[in-house]
Amino acid sequence: MNRDVYWTPTVGVGIESLHLIEDSAGVDVESVVVGSAEDESFRIRYEIECDRRYRVRRVEVATLDRESASISLRADTEGNWTNGNGGPMTILDGCTDVDISVTPFTNTLPIRRLELNQGESTEIETVYISVPDLHVETAIQKYTCLDPLDQDSGRYRYESVTSGFTAELPVDADGLVTDYPDLFDRVFPPE
Repeated sequence: MNRDVYWTPTVGVGIESLHLIEDSAGVDVESVVVGSAEDESFRIRYEIECDRRYRVRRVEVATLDRESASISLRADTEGNWTNGNGGPMTILDGCTDVDISVTPFTNTLPIRRLELNQGESTEIETVYISVPDLHVETAIQKYTCLDPLDQDSGRYRYESVTSGFTAELPVDADGLVTDYPDLFDRVFPPE
């Protein structure tokens, strides 16, 4: 699979241009997001590398500003993380997925990895990266399958156990969000 997807925020201005490649080696994502958060404009680029089962192996997030900042994380798919220099990130132990605040794509990772049946729920611990400050922390999230992925679509309930935020997410056959209520709209390809 080779896909290009664009999302825009439902409030404010911005756009995300994501390129996804899924092949026998795994899943590679490159994306650029331009927008505003907390009354501050930002431009970031992120890359996520996963194995064939959508288990995160590598995450890179960098600002594209004059004074750039970046985060580099590696995972062994068993919940153990290191920084870009190979130093252990014990604060992230047990995290299985990553959630970057300004993209709906990171919801695809647990949706594809968990392969939940209708009515099934699972709580996961994630590496949460907030933008624009690139602050890293852990977050507990819950995914419930409302309609499992099929050849056309699926629907999942996302809950942040940490903050209490909840959303029902319609996704396409590849698990990519088509509409994230009150946050993101997919503008390409159309639903």
